[in-house]
Amino acid sequence: MEKHRFILIKVLLITLFQIFATEQINAAENLRDRADSLASYKTQNLIIQKLSNHIYAHVSFLKTNDFGNVACNGMIVVNKNEAIIFDTPSNNQGSAELINYVTNTLKCKIKAIIPTHFHNDCVGGLEKFNEFNIPAYASAKTIDLLNQRGIKFSKPINSFDNKFSIKIGHKKVYATYFGEGHTRDNIIGYFPKDDAIFGGCLIKESGASKGFLGDANTDAWSETVRKIKQTYPGAKIVIPGHGKWGGTELFDYTIKLFDLTNIP
Repeated sequence: MEKHRFILIKVLLITLFQIFATEQINAAENLRDRADSLASYKTQNLIIQKLSNHIYAHVSFLKTNDFGNVACNGMIVVNKNEAIIFDTPSNNQGSAELINYVTNTLKCKIKAIIPTHFHNDCVGGLEKFNEFNIPAYASAKTIDLLNQRGIKFSKPINSFDNKFSIKIGHKKVYATYFGEGHTRDNIIGYFPKDDAIFGGCLIKESGASKGFLGDANTDAWSETVRKIKQTYPGAKIVIPGHGKWGGTELFDYTIKLFDLTNIP
């Protein structure tokens, strides 16, 4: 009788623990969902969301023939009244709103705009940054691809090779090329203070499809993201080019999505 009672209590405790663990996981997911839904700024052209003390995501919208009206992410890094922005909004109106928000609401001087590759969801609003004399920095690969396609801007873009860093306050922001994937030139942004990475279109949100592959190197994509994961295993914030932000699970999902060994 005592043995049966002990087993019953043990089963009950295990069940209660599983229920508690499930509730904790759900609570964490709901917290992230709420964080995603609480926008610091929202109009038809632009949404801005605060993700940490120094990191904001900006979301604009790009009309495409194949995928409809696509939400496109960028990252804002702020520190000591200075800011760096990765990727422009998709058009000049969104860029004007973003510049106004960072300058007048966050009270930050924008030291640089850094497109992560040559597609329009990264450079579509660059002329507005030029109007405000905000320097643009891009990899030599990105500048070359823009030139090949005859895409010109009123001011030259500053070039770097595979690595670039710039200070805001006393902290550095990094832009780095790890290899081909979504495009031949795709780079990522990193801010060590908050362990935050802007993966751009090289990184997919969990559950995403492969998306546009017209300029992709799908053979190299997984290996490129593996290098990023190995370099930043403790990343706390990972922002994809489209969709919901997360953590290093976005690296894992992207690696699996393009892993050639998983293709039948």
